[in-house]
Amino acid sequence: MIGSLLIFVNKKNHNKIVIASLSFAAGVMITVSITDLIPESIILLRSNLSEISTILISFLAVILGVIISMLIDYYLPDKPKIETKDSSLFKVGIISMVAIIMHNIPEGIATFVATNSDVSLGISLTIAIAMHNIPEGISISIPIYYSTGSRKTALMYTFISAISEPFGALLALIFLKNYINDIILGILFSSIAGIMLQISFCELLPAVKKYQKNRKIKLVFFLLGAIFMLLKFTI
Repeated sequence: MIGSLLIFVNKKNHNKIVIASLSFAAGVMITVSITDLIPESIILLRSNLSEISTILISFLAVILGVIISMLIDYYLPDKPKIETKDSSLFKVGIISMVAIIMHNIPEGIATFVATNSDVSLGISLTIAIAMHNIPEGISISIPIYYSTGSRKTALMYTFISAISEPFGALLALIFLKNYINDIILGILFSSIAGIMLQISFCELLPAVKKYQKNRKIKLVFFLLGAIFMLLKFTI
């Protein structure tokens, strides 16, 4: 929810905030996919499968994630029931929310499983996840707020996404504790990486194209997002 605090910043030229926020979120999502989710997926799969099977399954899972994200985009209504100033920007926020929910649930499961076996590992994982959850909140709240003009709506959708992480941990506690294994988590992480890559390249970055006069802002905040994500590896 920390990322949603940006909606309380009063700025006459909100275009710069939208550009900066979406570019920053794209930098985070692409970086977390390439440097975190896919490598972690390969490590988990490799512990149970051969090298060729690991690469093949990870690749297919990424493609599956891309397809899932494209289907979400295709079936999501272009004209939302909520009154909006910019329906395309609102759609970016909703797609980001759905993707992040799908990302947060297995993260919650993984954090629960890790903490259950090693508390210190669980604490480190929690801090790292919390860091990259901040820009994820930005990627939901900013487009929804500036497309609807409603802080309440932006906070509500961001909260729904945020609560999905402890929901994942609760699922692990009640149902999945004895069934989750490295192969399932590996497939999930690669699929989520595919979803995030598709959203970044096909939703977040294209949404900024309408503001061509501010390419420098787009590039700077994209790089800041990537650097911010890489900082978690120093923990």
